[in-house]
Amino acid sequence: MNRRNFINASILAGGGMIASGAGPAFAARRQETRPPAGGKAEMQLAFDFFYGGPTNATKVQMAKELGVEYAVGGIMPARQLGLPQGTDSWGEEAVKGTVAAYRERGLNFCVVEGPPALGSQTKLALEGRDQEISRFITFLHAAGRHGVKVVCYNWMPEVGWFRTSSDRKTRGGSLVTAFDIESVDASAGNRFGREFTADEMWANLEYFMKAIVPEAEKAGVLLALHPDDPPIPSLRGIARILISADNMERAVNLYRNPVNGVTLCQGCFATMGEDVPAVIRRFAGRTFFVHFRDVRGTRTNFEEVYHDDGITDMYRSMKAYYETGFRGPIRPDHVPTMTGEDNTNPSYGLLGNLFAVGYMRGLMEAADKEVNG
Repeated sequence: MNRRNFINASILAGGGMIASGAGPAFAARRQETRPPAGGKAEMQLAFDFFYGGPTNATKVQMAKELGVEYAVGGIMPARQLGLPQGTDSWGEEAVKGTVAAYRERGLNFCVVEGPPALGSQTKLALEGRDQEISRFITFLHAAGRHGVKVVCYNWMPEVGWFRTSSDRKTRGGSLVTAFDIESVDASAGNRFGREFTADEMWANLEYFMKAIVPEAEKAGVLLALHPDDPPIPSLRGIARILISADNMERAVNLYRNPVNGVTLCQGCFATMGEDVPAVIRRFAGRTFFVHFRDVRGTRTNFEEVYHDDGITDMYRSMKAYYETGFRGPIRPDHVPTMTGEDNTNPSYGLLGNLFAVGYMRGLMEAADKEVNG
C-alpha cells in the first residue's frame, strides 16, 4: 500500500544481540553519510514530497524560495517516471528515475520514506516474507548506487501511523490530526483471526535485521527505524513494540552495526512521555533522520500542534542536535491545515510547512550561535 492510500485508510478506519563489524570499504562511505557524532552539526533541512513527488510544482518552488535543498519521499511510480508499465518500483530503473527527477528540479533526494514500504508479510512473518525481504535488498543496493543514503522504515503492520480524527481544531481554527484511544474499535481491521504478541513482533524484527543490516552495510545505506505512532502496546490485536526509548534502544541492539539506527520522530517520543532533548543525546550517532514535530497530550489521547505550541522544549531539542553534532536530514512533520487550504492531505499542508521551516531556521541559527559561537 502506498503512503497516500495508507494514510487515508488509517484515518477513515477511525478509530539476543548479534555483532557485526564494518569493513574498510564501508568506513570510507560512512564519512560521506554519517560523520561521527561530536563534530559540528551540519543538518540538511528537507521537505517531504509524499503527494505528487517532484511533480508538485508549488512545493518545489516553495522549497527553492525557502532555500530547502533536500527532498524526502517515496520511489515514484513507473507511469510518473515515463517507464514501461510493470517496471518494478523496488528496482534499479525506478530508483534511478526518481533521483534524476528530483535532481532536474534542483533538489537532492536524500531519504526514501514510504514506497517501497515493507508489508505485513515481513512484519508478521507471513507467507512471502523472504521474497519481500529479497526485493527490499535489491532496493537497498539500487538506492546506494544512486546516492540515496537513508531509508526510513517502520514496524507497524496493517495499521501504520494512526489517528481517530483528521479535523481537530487547534490554534486559530487550524485543523490537525488527533488520537483518542476511546474512539478505537479494537475488533475492526484485523483480518487474520488472531492476535500477534510482542514476542512475535520482536522475533520478526530480529529476523529482518539479520537479513537486511549486512546488505545495507554493503550498499552504504543507513537504516532509520521509526518508532510506533501512536506508541500504545497494541492496536487492532497487533502488538506494538517500539513504544519507548528503551525499546528503541533494544531494537537497534538486535543487530549492532553503524548502519542500524533510528528516525528520531520527536512527536512519538513526546507522546511516550520521554524527555525529547535527553532522547536526542541518547541516540546521538545512531540518529540518521529527524522528524521535527510536536504534540499536546499523552500516548492515549493527543493532538498535533504548531511547532511552537506543544509540550516539548523545541529550542532545547534543536540545541541538543548541535551539541551532539547531528549531521543528517531533518524535516518538519505533521503540520496543521491552515486558512485557505483544503484538508485533502491531513498533516501535509503547504502553509504549515512554510511556518515550520521559518521557525526551525530561527531555532537553528540561535542554537548554532550558542553552541559554536
